[in-house]
Amino acid sequence: MSDAIAFLEPDRKVLSRRAEIIGDLKELLPPERLIHEAMELTPFETDGFIAYRRRPLAVALPETTAQAAAVMKYCHRYNIPVVPRGAGTSLSGGAIPQEDAVVIGLSAMAKILEVDLPNRCARVQAGVTNLAISEAVSADGFFYAPDPSSQLACTIGGNIGMNSGGAHCLKYGVTTNNLLGVTMVLVDGTVVQLGGKALDAEGYDLLGLVCGSEGQLGIVTEATVRLIAKPEGARPVLFGFDSSEAAGACVADVIGEGIIPVAIEFMDKPAIEICEAFAHAGYPLDVEALLIVEVEGSEAEMDAMLANIVEIAGRHGVKTVRECQSATEAALIWKGRKSAFGATGRIADYICMDGTVPLGQLSYVLKKTAEIIARYGLRCANVFHAGDGNMHPLILYNINDPEDAAKAEAAGMDILRLCVDAGGCLTGEHGVGIEKRDLMRHQYSEIDLAQQMAIRSAFDEAWILNPSKVFPLEGRV
Repeated sequence: MSDAIAFLEPDRKVLSRRAEIIGDLKELLPPERLIHEAMELTPFETDGFIAYRRRPLAVALPETTAQAAAVMKYCHRYNIPVVPRGAGTSLSGGAIPQEDAVVIGLSAMAKILEVDLPNRCARVQAGVTNLAISEAVSADGFFYAPDPSSQLACTIGGNIGMNSGGAHCLKYGVTTNNLLGVTMVLVDGTVVQLGGKALDAEGYDLLGLVCGSEGQLGIVTEATVRLIAKPEGARPVLFGFDSSEAAGACVADVIGEGIIPVAIEFMDKPAIEICEAFAHAGYPLDVEALLIVEVEGSEAEMDAMLANIVEIAGRHGVKTVRECQSATEAALIWKGRKSAFGATGRIADYICMDGTVPLGQLSYVLKKTAEIIARYGLRCANVFHAGDGNMHPLILYNINDPEDAAKAEAAGMDILRLCVDAGGCLTGEHGVGIEKRDLMRHQYSEIDLAQQMAIRSAFDEAWILNPSKVFPLEGRV
């Protein structure tokens, strides 16, 4: 992809001291916890937003909060930029480093420290994968609700940084709704505790400020998260439509009538074909759009809710209604949906947008998105969390063709502007990172941005935490 997105110029003074910095970091960490050889640094040059790469100065992989704090304190003392990193699954470039930055990776901090079922919570290190929490408590009848498509790999620390969601966030909420407390290393190495096991902490809601701050206020090393009892039963149902607009209108009417399924996921025809070829989930191939609607509860509750949804879908000309008949079939339905990004990567390079729109605007935005893609002569597969309007158009392009890459990037920016202009926002769960940074002024006024940047400066006066991200490079406070 074209190198159109600017990064801050690396500090030449820091780069000139590289050997000295690495020597000092070796004093703070065990030898296996520090990566500094060129070839070993290659995997840390980028994240899920693979269009851009920068090789960091070094990578620290602490095993404890104390080690992370020691590295942070050292970097603060010498004004060395720091980039926090979880599993590197960020789709907005949130973990791409700069050449003068030390990456503090949390992958070695992967322990579940405590499971407290009476209080329905768990305390985990930030490098624990999202799915590992649910697996740890499944036998006891509990689960952790947020479920990004990358939940097999993505970490809780990264989920907190981007306020991640997932298919089931319609009913259970995103990360911020399921986060009770964190242990966080501030920019000067001070370790603080925010929140805890209680549902509501006293004082200012600093926890709410941290969740979604993209690693710019501190480095989260531990988290206390809510556990939820498994439902009595769950049933996904496939609804096929002759147009994306009809499917979008159906979603708006379902929510508008006060029906809250546990999930409503959308796929258009290209996405259906891609996912079916990969997962063989039994998706209908003779429709233009597909909704995966999952309901849960007792058999009577699920039957009643589904009857209402089927009636609404009928108003919009639903072509196919297919209920899953077994746990195996249900698992396949979700395998297809959660494999969408990986399955798409098998056939083309792509960039994934993350705009969110009011449900009443879904049909309009889907139509306009198709027009934008056609105008640039590109292809697109739409797959997203329809229940909360969090759109994920996958724009297909050839990463080795600079012209094609530039068109894909421009189309993505137009789609995000469309989402904002329709009353939505730039990101639902992937974060701003580098990708959407230069569109922040399209959503926020200069006064809004100044207030946000003032808060960031209160935590990190020199802006060494995750630089080049979130805010436009010019005009920083």
